[in-house]
Amino acid sequence: MQVLIVGDTGGIGGAVAALLRHQGHYVLGLSRSADGMDLRDPDSIDAVFEKVEGPFDLVVIATGQLHGAGNAPEKSLKALTVQAMADQFAVNTIGPAMILRQLPRILPKNHPSKVAVLTARVGSIGDNNMGGWYSYRAAKAATNQVVRSAAIELGRSHKQACVIAYHPGTVATAFTANYQAAHNTVSPDQAAQNMMQVLDQLTPAETGGFYDWAGQVVPW
Repeated sequence: MQVLIVGDTGGIGGAVAALLRHQGHYVLGLSRSADGMDLRDPDSIDAVFEKVEGPFDLVVIATGQLHGAGNAPEKSLKALTVQAMADQFAVNTIGPAMILRQLPRILPKNHPSKVAVLTARVGSIGDNNMGGWYSYRAAKAATNQVVRSAAIELGRSHKQACVIAYHPGTVATAFTANYQAAHNTVSPDQAAQNMMQVLDQLTPAETGGFYDWAGQVVPW
């Protein structure tokens, strides 16, 4: 299997890369630190992908941030700032969208492929019963919509593709360090195994869905 992982230097992306390499798959990892791909700079994304050929049987986009412009997720409307909201959308929505823009060229047309974009349950509008975290929630909800639309478009030209938004749960990484006490967590290695178990069960019939680490559908 040919695999592309964007964000392979992060906790989840790195664990998925390690798992698949251990299983004997070819894995190409892309990141800001190794390749200079900055999600805030679409030109840098294009420059990196000019060197990427494919086709890839699996693409995992494991990027994101919790703190927009260095600010913690907002607990109230008065905490909203233009800078934090714009930064959340730049990193959590626009950056992944610019990566998804590359998919028609690097996915195979004649055999199955799968794409998982890490979003978050807090991006679910239907599941939001607590409020707060305005910028992060909104950016993740927007990403879910981009993933859904990309899945529909790719379903026309790449009929064996399955493209999903994926919630990995709370994973014990630096990303969630300040929030682990209030949630059950899993290790990055366990999160990687969970993701692959979910992806192994999905088919093109499920493309465009939003799934969690247990394979359950998450409401939009």
